Amino acid sequence: MRPPLEVADIFRQHGYDFRLTHPLLPEQRRVMRAIERCRTAALGGHVEQCDTCGHQRIAYNSCRNRHCPKCQALAKARWLDARLDDLLPVEYFHVVFTLPEQLASVALQNKRGVYNLLFSATAETLRTIAADPRHLGADIGFLAVLHTWSQTLRHHPHLHCVVPGGGLSVDGERWVGCRRGFFLPVNVLARLFRRLFLQGLQRAYEKGELTFHGTSAFLAKPLAFNRLLKSLRAREWWIYAKPPFGGPEQVLAYLGRYTHRVAISNHRLLSLKDGQVTFSWRDNRHGQRRSMMTLNTAEFIRRFLLHVLPHGFQRIRQFGLLANRHRREQLTRCRQLLDTAAQATEPLPVDYKSLHQTVTGESLEQCPACRSGKMKFAAPLGSLVAMPFASAPTPQLIDSS
Repeated sequence: MRPPLEVADIFRQHGYDFRLTHPLLPEQRRVMRAIERCRTAALGGHVEQCDTCGHQRIAYNSCRNRHCPKCQALAKARWLDARLDDLLPVEYFHVVFTLPEQLASVALQNKRGVYNLLFSATAETLRTIAADPRHLGADIGFLAVLHTWSQTLRHHPHLHCVVPGGGLSVDGERWVGCRRGFFLPVNVLARLFRRLFLQGLQRAYEKGELTFHGTSAFLAKPLAFNRLLKSLRAREWWIYAKPPFGGPEQVLAYLGRYTHRVAISNHRLLSLKDGQVTFSWRDNRHGQRRSMMTLNTAEFIRRFLLHVLPHGFQRIRQFGLLANRHRREQLTRCRQLLDTAAQATEPLPVDYKSLHQTVTGESLEQCPACRSGKMKFAAPLGSLVAMPFASAPTPQLIDSS
C-alpha cells in the first residue's frame, strides 16, 4: 500500500525551486530525477487486464535507484537470499564504527576517499585485533554496511559490521570461537581504529587528495589540518558492540534492516504542508523515544541529498573469510571444523511478481476488482522521455505505487 506521503511527492512539488537556488552535483540531480519519475508515466510501463472480469490497471516501471525509498524491498530480498549460504551456526556480533563529529565536514567534501578509508581502517582494525593471540588469535570474516545519516538526516558517517563470533586458526586447522557473549574489547578496537584512520587521512592530505571549501577551507593550511589531527588523537573515539544475536536466522532478519536502508523511509514522513515537512525520528539519547521534527522543504531536500553516494561507490562490502575471492572454500572449511553442513535453502523466485508476493505477502496477479481472475499483460506503454522535470515547476504525475 502506498504511504500517504513520499519523498517523491516532496521532490515533485518543491524540487524545481530547489534546483534553481542550490548548486547540485550531477549524481544528486540524477537521484532527484530518478525518484521524481519512479513508478510514473515518465518511465513507461504496461497495461494489465483481468482474464475474468476485464478490469484494467496501469503498472509503471521503477527507477531502481539505490537512493529511492520505494525501490529497496525487492533488491534487499534478492541480496539477503544470496547471503543465506554464508551464515555459520555461531553467535554473531554487531559492531559500529563511527567517525567523530569534527570529521563530518571533511568526509562530506571528500566522500569517496574518506568513506573508502573508513572501510579499510575498520577492516584492518577488526582483523588485526582478532588475529592477536591475546584476544582471539584467528582470521575472521565480516560484512560492513555504510550509513551516512542520523535519525534527523544530518551527516553522520558510520559502519555497521556484522561479525561471526570466531574464525580460523592461523594454520587453518581449527575453529577458534569467542568467549560466549563477548567478541573483542571495544577500547582496544577504538584506539587502533583511531590510529589507522588518522594515519590514512594524513597520507591522503600529504598527497593532495583532500579538498576543502566553504567553512572548512581553512583546513587546506597544514598548520590548521595538523591541529585538527592533534585534537582527534587526544579524544576517545566511539565504537559500539551490541549483544550477540541468537542465531543465523536472527542475523538475516537484522541484516534486512540495515543493508538496503536509505536516509529516510517514506513511512517516517508525516505531513507536507505550507512548505514544511514533518517526519518522525527516534531519539537515541532519551531511550529510543519517538519524536517529531519539522523542516522547511529546502532544508529537508538538502539533508536528504547529503547522503547521495558517489557514482559506483560500493556501500556493502565483505572482508576476511567472507571476501569474494575465497569465500566458498573458506566457509566450507569453517563448516567442516564446526562439524556442520550447509543448510539447503529454498531460492527466492526470480520474476518480480512472485518475489513481491514472497516479500510483502501481497499478490500482484490477483485481480483487485473481482478477486478471482488474474491480471495479465495487455499492452505496453511508452516512456514519456520528454517530460520536462527540470523546467516545469510542478509536474503532474500519476504514481502507480
